[in-house]
Amino acid sequence: MRDILERALEGRYRVEREIGRGGMATVFLATDLKHHRPVAIKVIQPELARGIGRERFLREIEAVASLSHPHVLPLIDSGSADDLLYSISPFVSGESLRERLGRERQLGTDETLRLAREIASGLEHAHAKGLVHRDIKPENILLADGHAQVADFGIAHATGGGQHTTVGTVVGTPAYMAPEQATGEGDIDGRVDVYALACVVYEMLAGEPPFTGPSESVLYQQVSASPRPITERRPGIRREISEALRVGLAKSRTDRFPTPTAFANALVTPGPSLARAPSVAVLPFANLSSDPENEFFADGITEDVIAQLAKVRTMKVISRASVMQFKKRDLPLRQIAEQLDVANLLEGSVRRAGNRVRVVVQLVEASTDRSLWAETYDRQLDDIFAIQSDIALSIADSLRTELSKDEVARIDRGQTDNVQAYQHYLKGRKLMETWDQGMLRRSLDEFARAVALDPRYALAYASIAQVWCELCEVSAAPASEAHPKARAAAARALELDPETAEGHMMSGFVKTIFEYDWQGAEKDFRRALELKPGSADTYDLYGRMCSALGRHEEAVALQERAYELDPLSHKSDVATSLIRAGRNAEAEAAMVRSLAIDPAYARAHATLGWAQFRQGRIEEGLASLEKAVELAPNELIWLAQLGQATALAGKTERAREILRELETRHASPYHLGYVRVGLGEFDDALDLLEQAVRDRTGSTYGIKGSFLWEPLRDQPRFQALLKKMRVT
Repeated sequence: MRDILERALEGRYRVEREIGRGGMATVFLATDLKHHRPVAIKVIQPELARGIGRERFLREIEAVASLSHPHVLPLIDSGSADDLLYSISPFVSGESLRERLGRERQLGTDETLRLAREIASGLEHAHAKGLVHRDIKPENILLADGHAQVADFGIAHATGGGQHTTVGTVVGTPAYMAPEQATGEGDIDGRVDVYALACVVYEMLAGEPPFTGPSESVLYQQVSASPRPITERRPGIRREISEALRVGLAKSRTDRFPTPTAFANALVTPGPSLARAPSVAVLPFANLSSDPENEFFADGITEDVIAQLAKVRTMKVISRASVMQFKKRDLPLRQIAEQLDVANLLEGSVRRAGNRVRVVVQLVEASTDRSLWAETYDRQLDDIFAIQSDIALSIADSLRTELSKDEVARIDRGQTDNVQAYQHYLKGRKLMETWDQGMLRRSLDEFARAVALDPRYALAYASIAQVWCELCEVSAAPASEAHPKARAAAARALELDPETAEGHMMSGFVKTIFEYDWQGAEKDFRRALELKPGSADTYDLYGRMCSALGRHEEAVALQERAYELDPLSHKSDVATSLIRAGRNAEAEAAMVRSLAIDPAYARAHATLGWAQFRQGRIEEGLASLEKAVELAPNELIWLAQLGQATALAGKTERAREILRELETRHASPYHLGYVRVGLGEFDDALDLLEQAVRDRTGSTYGIKGSFLWEPLRDQPRFQALLKKMRVT
């Protein structure tokens, strides 16, 4: 064997000596002649190699070579020579966990839990890439400077470790094999590694694996026997450790933890507290770079981690707009969590230097300030997308949120691999979310640069559609310009990625505000929520559509969910729907809560004013509307609403003054119509409303449900408009 290997590697590696031999492979120490470093060459035993075949081995090894994680021993080369198949990894000058246990038998609890977290982290990385180890055992865990590295990924994966090869023969190590491996089931997934890791943790604490004896006996026990509780082997073990081992060693994989990280977290965290609160807010990542221009980059990472987590149906994730209000926070974490109504907070920092990026994250249980998970990523800038996915998956596991295969696939699937395009996209989002008309126009330039660099960037196209819809709604762009551009951008997003939730959301909104295609819009909104069930924006826009159709109770339910996911951003839409549903007292209470958080929010003052006005408290309502105008003097919608309320209160002269000011300031027909309705000038109001519907200015799609147009509902011309809009 050695002679064949030396001839095959001549000129590249010098084989020094054999350093190990097992049932699956022989290991040689060698020197990498180019890089002058020691390496370990593992040669699969010839009988196994013949069963695998060269092509399959090299194909599987190529997949394993993609792994790059501090707790996974990397694969640096592989190949074949005659009947030999081999893989090459760095030589670790330490010891294996087997050697450590052979010397000490048992490890301390704290060290055991630390090693379990490191092993789980490495396995999690591999599982995210679709790779299952299938032969986790102390021999395959190397200790370098005291830290764990999972080894032999290539050998175990390529040989189908843990499966029967012939009757009565098992490839792998029976003491660490899951029942489904021991019985030769073909459908193996990552939960076999969870079981094996539980066996390893059990051994670190007890001094021996859960089952011992001859191989045949151990295999039988793996399938049919229950292990002795760890507390019998080592009295004084904490209850959460004993319970986590019980679940990790469950015979049925459906009863085990879904991921290695979930198991590792359960070793230190009692189950019920997290089970009751699968909720998290990702606080704005701190920019530690010397260049303040990188602030948008840190904010972008925050937004993208939130977006990834929002794809998980069973987790409550607070949206970006709410968490960004804590960017310059000096509040205790517990107080922030209370305001956002979540149990857990993720803190992070970003340091960018040249083509390197360092991201440090920590997940904290807010009620106790206890760290649930932490990680440091020091990578090339091009790896930023993988970092974001890994953070999202790790948080989900830490909170014991079971992910479907589709959810994992959506989180793993990136939108672009062009870092420059991504940076322009982030700049565009930052400009867009000021909702200032000038900034919205500038954001379009950034999104255009993003798609020029990556013409397949679906999220950038969805954002272009969103900007054009917003510009039209606030009467900053005519529908004749905004509609075709928004429609084309939304369609392009879906053409590029039919599973982008933002594309479906914007397609639905385009159909709502421009096309009055209610069935098509509802189909799009529902699909968007299937793909991204934590999207507060989709719940809100879907609620607006329902409200426009007069389905007020549905609108309230949808927008309450939006408020739950984004309490500091979606503060007023649910209150507007409550008013439309005749629930004015509830709307008032909602706006009082909102203003306690943000006293300067003009929309909240206006909505509060209408809730008060419609309960007969006229002067209070007018004062609240006046406050909205004072806070946002350039937003003519509040002045127009004040004009209507003033006219309805019988203050006709003041209402006409407001109308003249609106006309002087070139207010849209839609907003001028508000005041005409209040003055009882219905024909003039309908003239303006018909013009607005024709030109799609303002929120004309919502006139059926809007209380501001309520006095016109019996007018034949108004009914004709509704028929034209297909909402009768």
